[in-house]
Amino acid sequence: MTHRTRIKICGLTRDADVRAAVEAGADAIGFVLYPASPRAISLDRAAELAATLPPFVTPVGLFVNAGRDEIEAACAAIPTLLLQFHGDETPATCESFERPFIRAARMAPGFDLVDFALQYASAAALLLDAHVEGYGGGGKVFDWSLIPPSVPAPVVLSGGLNAANVGEGVLALRPWAVDVSSGVEQAKGIKDAGLIRRFCEAVREADARLEDAATR
Repeated sequence: MTHRTRIKICGLTRDADVRAAVEAGADAIGFVLYPASPRAISLDRAAELAATLPPFVTPVGLFVNAGRDEIEAACAAIPTLLLQFHGDETPATCESFERPFIRAARMAPGFDLVDFALQYASAAALLLDAHVEGYGGGGKVFDWSLIPPSVPAPVVLSGGLNAANVGEGVLALRPWAVDVSSGVEQAKGIKDAGLIRRFCEAVREADARLEDAATR
């Protein structure tokens, strides 16, 4: 396969949901370490869940304007943690932990994603989410036409994705990865194994269509 879209399932709080995501083929599992979020869990709980992950499934810690001590404690508790910044963190702050990180970009008309990508050139990827009140996309799809044809960074498509629309996003945008939270939930922080499986299947089906088109 010429390209395999990576899959991140975010906002997990339960052992069963982590297992379901891993079994469905998720590449990364997101833990919300932002106390104001309805999907937030404690660092101790995140470390417990991360310890159950098999090799090559990456734990991701989501932070919003967190204190340095909080982030350093998370890095110590989960040695393989990938950092994801959703607040107002500067490039210098993101880089200061000397660890791979993802930077969220809040997409809205007039937002210059190329300039943002250049500012955060050291980011492992940019996560594109809807611009809503507060932090995070709130399960809202943003206007994908706001994404410029060429972004100088790997792109993680997020914001209101589910099994019904993620394939369209993969086919239209060919992102490096996709990220889902509310689109695979029964309730906030409570995932549905069937929805997770269907989401991952939809991504793989889109990848297969791209592969088929590339070989014709």
